[in-house]
Amino acid sequence: MAWTPFDLDDAVRDDRSLRRFLHGLPGVDQVGLEQRAAGLAARSIKEDSKLQAIDTAISMVDLTTLEGADTPGKVRALCAKARRPDSGQDGVPQVAAVCVYSDLASVAAEELAGSGIHVASVATAFPSGRAARAVKLADVEHAVAEGADEVDMVIDRGAFLAGRYGQVFDEVKAVKAACGDAHLKVILETGELATPDSVRRASWLALLAGGDFIKTSTGKVSPAATLPVTHLMLQAVRDWRDTTGELRGVKPAGGIRNTKDAVRYLVAVHEVAGPEWLTPDLFRFGASSLLNDLLMQRRTQLEGHYSGPNYVAVD
Repeated sequence: MAWTPFDLDDAVRDDRSLRRFLHGLPGVDQVGLEQRAAGLAARSIKEDSKLQAIDTAISMVDLTTLEGADTPGKVRALCAKARRPDSGQDGVPQVAAVCVYSDLASVAAEELAGSGIHVASVATAFPSGRAARAVKLADVEHAVAEGADEVDMVIDRGAFLAGRYGQVFDEVKAVKAACGDAHLKVILETGELATPDSVRRASWLALLAGGDFIKTSTGKVSPAATLPVTHLMLQAVRDWRDTTGELRGVKPAGGIRNTKDAVRYLVAVHEVAGPEWLTPDLFRFGASSLLNDLLMQRRTQLEGHYSGPNYVAVD
């Protein structure tokens, strides 16, 4: 069983108990963490396993468009690519989800009906998280009503960094309730949390409040996903499983652009959390530009030569 200072029910009894729990978590050895991440990143996989790794990564992608200029037509094209990522190749897995703003969730839901691909929507005043709670909850309810079966929320980093843990906990819990049957991914925006200890505390806070996934970043802040941060979050869900028996997911997002990086993350998942996390139900990539490189490398594995970007549809 994972180490915890006291019973998890006691941890969320009140704000003081929550603070005591979070600050009682073991401190992070940053040098050791970075060395461990670098060591795993240097590992290679067997040639005959590369195609399997590529297909696994493709199946974990949340294909995303979160731009002010997004249109229904762009979302429909993205959904078509989600269903059949490489129109020139058979046997390519579908992606895990299409992620859009809530006003376009109904378009994605219509296009993906019956496909098994999830419709994800960002909410809670993404990407800043700066809005009244009533506005955030209305945003979530709208996304779900429009067809989203996954909601990506952002925590109030200002409240968290100021030590108002109870406020952040209550908000995540309220958003989880507003999601209904939809899964909740809690975005920590780790690039703004400054220290590994803060990332560990934010991860546990999100899990305690009911997040189904913990997610590194909005993709709008640098640095976004990094291997050391993802290691910390994988440790958190592993320890959560060991403590509660419940499986929760991790989603690194932003800055993962090529197949080599994706494989490094898959190695980390296997070695840090465990092989049971190597499924889209428990691990996702929030990195749409990654998909094209995965598809090109997949063709290389099958055809024995590099196809180049002209053979793959651009997002």
